[in-house]
Amino acid sequence: MHRRSLFVTAAAALAFAAPLAAPLAAQERVFVGIATGGTGGTYYPLGGMLAQLISNNAVLEDRRLSATAETGNASVANAALLAREEIETAFIAADILDAAFRGVNQFEGNAVENIRALGSLYPETVQMVARTGADIAGFGDVAGKSVSSGAPGSGQWQLLGDLLEVHGLTRDDVSEDLSSFAQSADKLRDGNLDASLITAGIPTASITELANAHDVVIVPLSGPEIAALQERQPYYATATLPAGTYRGVEEDVETLAVRAIWATHAGVDDELAYAMVKALYENTDILAQVHVMGAQISLETALESISVPLHPGAERFYREMGLID
Repeated sequence: MHRRSLFVTAAAALAFAAPLAAPLAAQERVFVGIATGGTGGTYYPLGGMLAQLISNNAVLEDRRLSATAETGNASVANAALLAREEIETAFIAADILDAAFRGVNQFEGNAVENIRALGSLYPETVQMVARTGADIAGFGDVAGKSVSSGAPGSGQWQLLGDLLEVHGLTRDDVSEDLSSFAQSADKLRDGNLDASLITAGIPTASITELANAHDVVIVPLSGPEIAALQERQPYYATATLPAGTYRGVEEDVETLAVRAIWATHAGVDDELAYAMVKALYENTDILAQVHVMGAQISLETALESISVPLHPGAERFYREMGLID
């Protein structure tokens, strides 16, 4: 997989992080990739900041770690990269991580048995964005409308199918669009799309940009149908998108959320996994200063929503912290 560094404005804020212990010339350089998502979501910028943080703070004996964040197609594609050991770490939604390990849903017959968890990051909010004039006040109104769900097999593609099913609809009842976050925002702006499902940390850049220039509606996901979905898919928690998150959102909107997990594969060595996890969870204050979702990453929630085995290096750190026996 092609590697390129993600340069972000937060780099300057991270520059004061602790220097590495050994002289640069005496150290072997170890390169680590973080597979993220598209540029319009939260995975991409947060991944760049995390890469900078662990590059500055992860301490390895006789080695220097250099981490880079890479754009990608988010959870399902990232799980496939880890399955093939084509990248060292990746951001994956908790429900997709579980499905990958167990070989169900999108991974039927193709269980990713080598996938391992490093830690839980932040809650991703499911945001259903509709253009004003599309007459979509609730999910049941999507019949006959054009709706974007992202790439086939993605977490959002699966979610759209689940939402349709619990509302008594099928994919044949909508005109399904497979655009990315950024492409969906462009199509909503141009009137070429009625609604889009976007699951990301809030505020999401592509939605902010869209809402600042055009009137949009954030459609609530609540009611008995949503409760039925949560019974079937317990990784979806009830969440609230606060009033003021985007221009025009004047009241809280009830919706769903699922945690983003930082994952790896069993082939990553224990010392490296330990050093990366330690660097993150001992420096969450730094990440909180440079990204709004960074404030929701904490050691206290590092094991939430994780249903797959921990990497032994991560397990060692959590044991030292007293989080596991």
